[in-house]
Amino acid sequence: NNASDPWSSWNVGKSGNWDNGNAVDSWATKPESAAGQRNSASNNWETAAAFGHPQAYQGPAAADDDDWDDDWDDPKSTSPSYLGYKETEASEAGGVQRGNSRAAAMKLPLNKFPGFAKPGMEQYLLAKQLAKPKEKIPIIIGDYGPMWVYPTSTFDCVVADPKKGSKMYGLKSYIEYQLTCTNTNRSVNHRYKHFDWLYERLLVKFGLAIPIPSLPDKQVTGRFEEEFIKMRMERLQAWMTRMCRHPVVSESEVFQQFLSFRDEKEWKTGKRKAEKDETVGVMIFSTMEPEAPDLDMVEIEQKCDAVGRFTKAMDDGVRELLTVGQEHWKRCTGPLPKEYQKIGKALQSLALVFSTSGYQGESDLNGAITEAGKTYEEIASLVADQPKKDLHFLMETNHEYKGFLGCFPDIIGAHKGAIERVKESDKLVATSKITPQDKQNMVKRVSTMAYALQAEMNHFHSNRIYDYNSVIRLYLEQQAQFYETIAQKLRQALSRFPVM
Repeated sequence: NNASDPWSSWNVGKSGNWDNGNAVDSWATKPESAAGQRNSASNNWETAAAFGHPQAYQGPAAADDDDWDDDWDDPKSTSPSYLGYKETEASEAGGVQRGNSRAAAMKLPLNKFPGFAKPGMEQYLLAKQLAKPKEKIPIIIGDYGPMWVYPTSTFDCVVADPKKGSKMYGLKSYIEYQLTCTNTNRSVNHRYKHFDWLYERLLVKFGLAIPIPSLPDKQVTGRFEEEFIKMRMERLQAWMTRMCRHPVVSESEVFQQFLSFRDEKEWKTGKRKAEKDETVGVMIFSTMEPEAPDLDMVEIEQKCDAVGRFTKAMDDGVRELLTVGQEHWKRCTGPLPKEYQKIGKALQSLALVFSTSGYQGESDLNGAITEAGKTYEEIASLVADQPKKDLHFLMETNHEYKGFLGCFPDIIGAHKGAIERVKESDKLVATSKITPQDKQNMVKRVSTMAYALQAEMNHFHSNRIYDYNSVIRLYLEQQAQFYETIAQKLRQALSRFPVM
């Protein structure tokens, strides 16, 4: 209704989708598949260190799915090639790609959820009186600035025990996972589509304030192969661990209900309640209460720009490391082992030639050369297996952070859009389309959004520092052990040669 929109009479030249922010650099318009956006699960990091987070948490599960969409996965799987997955012809045939762009992913549920797409930012900025939602998200000032309030006790969710199930008299098959919360030790069962539902709910509810990366990609063929199930479970574990770490997401009603329902009736009731939630999209900021004075518009815009610059630069750095890592993975599992094998076979062939000389005094040398050749074949095997022990974790962490970083253009876009609205408000006051009090309310609410952005960035940085410290330490430790093993084998081969 244009009559209720004070911008409609003079803002004709503006983009219709101003929530995305005209000034935002659309640096993530083509993010790679969400399949590569997961980091490895905490349980798979036990060789290095526990995946607990010393900084992130400071301070004092099966139902009838008849009403759900079809269980077949989308015809696209873009698992990174470093995992050895092969894309089928179906994957090239088109269809909706889960991770093609965050904007595309967000279009899926918008028509189902009220208050997300329309009326948009005005609903929050220009409301005469914001409804007092039951949920409250406080923001406090900590040592490093605004921060979310972390719960006094933390928990993780273990995804395990994948089992194949069926319905419709066996015509339809699926994999079901057992989820167990570490704080209650209670288990629930969920299929992939249940995770997908939770992702969409979290995206719609928190997506303009908190980065919610996509789940692992869907896949048509090979869904019941052991390697695929293992990788999907690992990435679902990583996704759940990340959500459990977040003080706002983990305490939300929809997330808690996903983990703690007791029977089918309770699951369906909670599911319908979550789908009717109107505190979604930009209205999530109405639940936030910063315990700090309002910021001025100059500071708000500066902080927003700083977040945009950093996330863009980090996105570039993460993508570069992924490219280099994938090339290294291919080399370690392809041509490099073959080079060592060629050296090994050449040495053994030379020893075989020497043995035909008939000279009695060279048997020790021939034996030593033969063993040296076998050593190089062993090294070839070590080289081929090594990426699974160290590079895998580094790549998975980078894929996860690429997923996080791909969320920020939408978040920054919402903040930029709100800032632009406030800048335009002076003209509206001058033409009596809004009152000075309306403008004051807008500034206060944009200030709340700025505090939320800073709180989220402090959480992001805290996790980033811990994650990259852990995964790069693991990588270097495993690399050092790898080369020590090779050096030991070469010394053993050297010791076989007679001293002349």
